[in-house]
Amino acid sequence: MAWIYLLAASVGEILWTYTLKASEGFSRPWISVVNVTTMLVTAWLLALATKTMPLGTAYTIWTGFGIVGTVAVSVALFGEEMNPGKFAAMALIVVGTVMLKFVES
Repeated sequence: MAWIYLLAASVGEILWTYTLKASEGFSRPWISVVNVTTMLVTAWLLALATKTMPLGTAYTIWTGFGIVGTVAVSVALFGEEMNPGKFAAMALIVVGTVMLKFVES
């Protein structure tokens, strides 16, 4: 069950960061409400996941998935540039996350 909580928290982090940008500095009230609510639910789901899995693993997977997902959303929805350097940085995040999981297992 911890992995389901962690996956949901990771998706929530992507939604949270998307709505952070979409709120335009919290000037759009409904998007801002979605942002704060998503942030709280995401933290709660991460807390549930860490009840039965190592904090280092959970946090690394949560942030790694969130970073890569947020970059993908930024490129797809906000027209941000994807270049080889950004792609390489994302690949390093994924490799580092996977390595930490295997080292802690």
